[in-house]
Amino acid sequence: MRILVQRVKEASVQVEGRITGQIGPGFLVFLGISREDGRPQAERLAKKLLGLRIFPDEEGKTNLSLQDVGGQLLLVSQFTLYADCSKGYRPSFFQAAGGPEAEALYEYFIALCRAGCPVVQTGVFGAHMEVALINDGPFTIFWEENP
Repeated sequence: MRILVQRVKEASVQVEGRITGQIGPGFLVFLGISREDGRPQAERLAKKLLGLRIFPDEEGKTNLSLQDVGGQLLLVSQFTLYADCSKGYRPSFFQAAGGPEAEALYEYFIALCRAGCPVVQTGVFGAHMEVALINDGPFTIFWEENP
């Protein structure tokens, strides 16, 4: 699993002109799921995400987590995080998990996050989405949880 986390002042996602998720201060998270991923990766990644300390404390040091500041989450599925551009100019998405498997793991990841964060909003799996955000920092982190 791969995630791209952006610390935001606010973020929203629209599908066909309708807002499906909207948050105030917190994290906008793009989640990519590979063919080899399973629940163990989702569990480790959700725990890491909820404990990630990238909010400033009273001294301005990035020392506070989403939970510490009462932040919110906007989770968006993003299979393109598994784009392979090593050959030619057209990306390959061979490593990305297929629809039903990826959607089930995406829903599981959402449930894990909701257990630790009171406000979790989402995009729509597999839909064409328009994402808007006000990046805070900007502060962007990418990481991968391998099987």
